[in-house]
Amino acid sequence: MSVSPAKFVQDVRTEATKVTWPTRRATLVTTGAVLAMATMTSVFFFVVDQIIGLGVRELFGLGG
Repeated sequence: MSVSPAKFVQDVRTEATKVTWPTRRATLVTTGAVLAMATMTSVFFFVVDQIIGLGVRELFGLGG
């Protein structure tokens, strides 16, 4: 089954017209949500790391 390059390009253009792009507001809201979740996750893991480090220092008497 062979498809000509011209037919391929035509099909790609047809499919590209069907794409629904998000609005500017939707993009900004989604970006804000991703940044907020990334920040909360990094703070969570920082706190957990500090607690585990404190526990290891107390358990083994390391790190002054």
